[in-house]
Parts: sequence; C-alpha cells; structure tokens
Amino acid sequence: MATTIERTSPEGLGAAAPALLSLAAAAFVAVTTEMLPVGLLPDIGAAFAVPESVIGLLVSLYAVMVAALAVPLTLLTARFARKPLLLATLAGYVVSNAMVAAAPVFAVVAVGRTLGGLTHALFFSLLIGYTPRLVSRAHLGRALSLVSGGASAGLVLGVPLSTSLGTAIGWRAAFAVLAGVAALTFVLVCLLLPGVENGPPGHTGDSVGRGALAAVAASNTLTFLGHFTLYTFITLVLLGSGIAPAMVGPILLVCGACGLISLWYAGRNLDRNPRRTVVVIFAVFIGAIVALGGTWPAGVAVVVAAIAWNGAFGAVPSIYQTHAVRTHAVTPELAGAWVNATANVGIAGGAAIGAGLLDSAGIWVLPWVSVALIGLGLLVILMSPRAFPSRAG
Repeated sequence: MATTIERTSPEGLGAAAPALLSLAAAAFVAVTTEMLPVGLLPDIGAAFAVPESVIGLLVSLYAVMVAALAVPLTLLTARFARKPLLLATLAGYVVSNAMVAAAPVFAVVAVGRTLGGLTHALFFSLLIGYTPRLVSRAHLGRALSLVSGGASAGLVLGVPLSTSLGTAIGWRAAFAVLAGVAALTFVLVCLLLPGVENGPPGHTGDSVGRGALAAVAASNTLTFLGHFTLYTFITLVLLGSGIAPAMVGPILLVCGACGLISLWYAGRNLDRNPRRTVVVIFAVFIGAIVALGGTWPAGVAVVVAAIAWNGAFGAVPSIYQTHAVRTHAVTPELAGAWVNATANVGIAGGAAIGAGLLDSAGIWVLPWVSVALIGLGLLVILMSPRAFPSRAG
C-alpha cells in the first residue's frame, strides 16, 4: 500500500478546525464504545445468564488489549496510508457495536468486544499522530486539546446518554444506535479529513529525544496508576461519605464537565508555557486528592474535592500526548502508541491496586496511595526539563 495519499501542509487552528472536529467526533465514538458496557452490565448479564463479573471483563480486557497491542499494531501498520487506516478503525467500531447489538449468544458479544479492543489499540495512536500533521508546531497543544475534547465528551455525555437509552428501550438498542453514530462519523471523517503524508516508521530522533519520550511514558504510567487506583472506586468513596445513590450519577457528570474546563485551560496554555501549565494542573490535581483524603467521609467536602480532582484530570491526557509528540523521538503515531499503551497499563494496574487495597486496608487508604503515585509522576516531570520544557519546541 502506498505510504502517502495526499500531502497537506500544517496550518493554523482555524483552517484545520473542520478536520480536527471530525477527529474529535471519532474520539467520542471510540470512548463511548469502550465504556458503554459499564452502565449496562446487569442487562447484558441477564440476557445471556452470565455473571456480572464476567461481563465486567468486557471492559477490563479492553484496557489490557490496548496496553499490549498499541505499539506492535502501530509498528505493523507504519507503512500504510494514514487516512484509510483511520477509516478502517472507525469501520471496526461500527462492526463491533453492531455485532454486540445483534449477538444471539454471549460468545458473539465477546468476539465483538475483542474486535473493538483491537480497533482501540490502533485508533488512538493514529488519532494522536494525525493531529500534528494538520497544524503547525505552534498550535499543537491547542489542537490536541480540541481532539481530546471528543474523548472527554464521550465520558461526560456519550456514556450517560447511551446508558439511559439502553435502560429505557433495551441494551441492544444502545449498541445499535452507537453503531449508527459510528457509521455517520465514518462519513464525516471521510468528507472532512484530508490525507496526510506518512512519516518514516520507527525512530526518527536521537538518544536524548528517546530519553525524553521514556520520561513522558514513565510519568504517564504513574499518573494513570494513581488516578485509577482511586477513580475506579469513586462510587464507593462517594457512597461511603454519605452521598445518596441517586446523586452519584449527577456528581460524576459534573466531574466530567469540569474536566472540559481544565482541557480548555491546557489548550490555551500548552503552546505558550507548557511546563508552567503542567505544574499548575498537577498542583490542583494532587491538592484535590489530598483534600479528599483529609476530609473523607465528610460528604460535602468530599464532593467538592472529587469535582476538583476529576476536573484537573481532564487535561492530563492532552498534556502527555502533546509532550510525547514534541520529543520528536519517534513518529507521531508511535509516540501516540506509547502514550496509549502506558495509559492503559495505568488504567488496568490502578484498578488492580485499588481492588487489593480495598480488601486489605480499606477505602480510606486509596486517596493516599493515589497521591503517592501521582506525586511520583510529577517528580518525573520536574526532573525531565527536556521532556517537559518551558517553551514549546
């Protein structure tokens, strides 16, 4: 297959906005697809007489597959043209959701979700790698924040809305509607996204650049480990602080919405003073978790702290995506693959750490372990000025 299909010169944010928004829509579909089973576990389990714990593996195995396959799949597809490959991943989401919606037996659901996991392992590497080919270096942070907004919207709006739809008219309908949305997004991306030139596969930078990428990957892993050690059990944290079960959903919705605010802040400042922006976001991030741990189980204080903590986290993915690409150690796609893989190591590992601590020490210890891990991630940032510079390069 040809390595290029059409060359586009990097432009300003305004000129690239339609293409970036189409990528944001694709990210929305990807995250909604990944997380949709979470809200529908009881219904899917009842339909096939399968325990909810087994249905839960449909989500956790997603993260494991992405962690294991993001880098290998990116390397294997490095010589393929970017746009057709990205469209192929969107087609994968269509087929995955359609298979689940129409599944006559649970095995077909599992196969459909496996296809979704394979798709996801490659999709975000392509997404992160595509964005810097559409804009100039001076606009990279803002562009990646805009595209990341689609993923955040998937968590804030896509999952709750599709879950509500599934509850109202059936879980199969929710997956069928999402398959339709994915198909419409396929058409949107096909129309609005220009083709871009392929970069050379593998390493393109020197040992200093590769060291910087390693620092970004290490910090990303630690930060996601810390966040998901606590976030995986946020419902238990809220309920344990006296919050009524009916209020958990609205609180999580507010948490996600506040994440869009920090994403906006990162987008405005990552291209101006990236290091200061990162430190400010992490200061709020860590401070909020400390406040949560220090005030738990005082209900109102815990809710305020949880909103601030999750609000700050909303900017974290775009921070690591931007800095990984700016190391120039590897192609943008491979930089995205490392960010994607290490984030999912953190997601799966954080859930495991939290589960172990919950059984052995109790819920009160989770915020402090979370802070320790995220603090180590910040320490890597502070000790790596080449990876997290004061000026965008």
